[in-house]
Amino acid sequence: MVSRLVVLGMAVPVLLAGTLAANAEDRGHRIDHIVVIYEENHSFDNLFGGWERVDGLRGAHPRQQVAPDGTALPCLPQNDVNLTSPPLPATCTGGTISSAFANKPFRIDDYIAPADKTCPAPGQFLPNGVPKGQGLPGGCTRDLVHRYYHEQYQIDGGRMDRYVAGSDAVGLTMGTYDTRGLPIYEYLHGKHAPNYAIADRFFQAAFGGSFLNHQWLITPNTPTWPGAVRDGSANDLHSVVGPDGYPGSSPLHPAAPGTADRALTQAANPDGTCVVPAGVAAPPKGTTCGDFAVNTVQPPYQPFAPGTAVTRQLPPQTTPTIGDRLSAAKVDWAWYSGGWDNANGNVGGPGWTNGTTPGTCTSPRTATGAVYPNCPDATFQYHHQPFNYFANYAPGTAARAAHLRDEVEFISAAKSGHLKPVSLIKPVGEENEHPGYASEDTGSRHLVDLLKAIEEGPDAAHTMVVVTYDEFGGQWDHVAPPSRRGVSDKWGPGTRIPALVISPLLPQRFSVDHTPHDTTSIMATIEHQFHLKPLGTRDAAVRDLFTTFRRW
Repeated sequence: MVSRLVVLGMAVPVLLAGTLAANAEDRGHRIDHIVVIYEENHSFDNLFGGWERVDGLRGAHPRQQVAPDGTALPCLPQNDVNLTSPPLPATCTGGTISSAFANKPFRIDDYIAPADKTCPAPGQFLPNGVPKGQGLPGGCTRDLVHRYYHEQYQIDGGRMDRYVAGSDAVGLTMGTYDTRGLPIYEYLHGKHAPNYAIADRFFQAAFGGSFLNHQWLITPNTPTWPGAVRDGSANDLHSVVGPDGYPGSSPLHPAAPGTADRALTQAANPDGTCVVPAGVAAPPKGTTCGDFAVNTVQPPYQPFAPGTAVTRQLPPQTTPTIGDRLSAAKVDWAWYSGGWDNANGNVGGPGWTNGTTPGTCTSPRTATGAVYPNCPDATFQYHHQPFNYFANYAPGTAARAAHLRDEVEFISAAKSGHLKPVSLIKPVGEENEHPGYASEDTGSRHLVDLLKAIEEGPDAAHTMVVVTYDEFGGQWDHVAPPSRRGVSDKWGPGTRIPALVISPLLPQRFSVDHTPHDTTSIMATIEHQFHLKPLGTRDAAVRDLFTTFRRW
């Protein structure tokens, strides 16, 4: 098959090879830079379900969401303060549920607009959201639970029908955004927009939340806590899973006796079977158990949440990462994080905003309890910094100084034509689109700003940008993740998430790639581009993102 791409303004024929290796090699001499922008917490249907030509909401025929007993819910209960009844009129009633929402997807923008003042102040937490007019503008909703065992319960073996039953935010899981009103949609449909592809079969690598999926962005291995306490004390961080696979409670799912939802998987016996505490029902067959860190846990090094006890910090990890592979091959790279200089105590660094007063965090946005020189922003997310969990990047190492940098340095490099071969970008909390503490509209506008810095910079002609989200954020999607029929293991993949590939080297103005991918496809793309050995079985088996360069 022959296609044509535009390279420096000239149309040239390109043979599109049929194998992954040939495809990667074919593109490799044209792509000099890979940029990954890692956003937060949205399922594909939630954010991109209204994009043209994708497998989205238009053709979806979702099963109705069910109660824990398997019966269909008559309506969607709500507990976001702006979606409850009142203030909304109750137009759907059934059993004990009285709501403005039938049991089907609904559009969030119809009730909470992007300009509505429903966002919390930096560092403020209100579990059910901010009433309209009492917060900052941005159209924020409440947050939704997104954790390892919870998501497996919600997926329900591919039926995708227990998102409401397994969520602390109940009916909000079925909310979607007006895709065509998103700043990223408007930008990519603008007059001078770059070529782009949507991968509409892209799944989060691991079940659960941000911590684990940031780990799986850089290594296809789940972190471990060797010798983790397992005595039932306050320092025992093992979960205890109920007989239906659910570890905690939700408004629709009472907690089973003895269950607990913590940072680690359920403890395991020496033979690998799950430890079942006395008086507690055994978890379902196939439940993952052991000393694995699957939910949010703080890193071993600063920056970590102020006041975190040593007993709550994950021991340094030693498995190899994509950063290690790149460095060994002498390929330069960096993890650029919004707010890193402040959080890491890089006094006077490019992203430092605390002035020159010794011993004082002068920024009014500093997190409560911060101790100089570590002056993190109130919305800085410590568990979004995956390399900070690894011994190779401990404070004082040359690798940390060289590769863990502030986002402002990336923007400068993009604008000046000094992009590294591999750049991984993590916006600070209020700009990362995370429900609860961030505005979707604000985060999408920041994403557009990052893309403009790249596309208007000198390196754009030979740059491949990957935009994706760490995980589903607790939100429903109608496409079941691959299991026995796809590349999968006990860790995932989980729910489908949005993914874009942007490059002038793409053969079409816009295309939709239906190839199955997951987050480890990003690792595979980097490995194939720079001829690196795979880190594990998942990145060795998945399709890379060079599939988007085919002519669809």
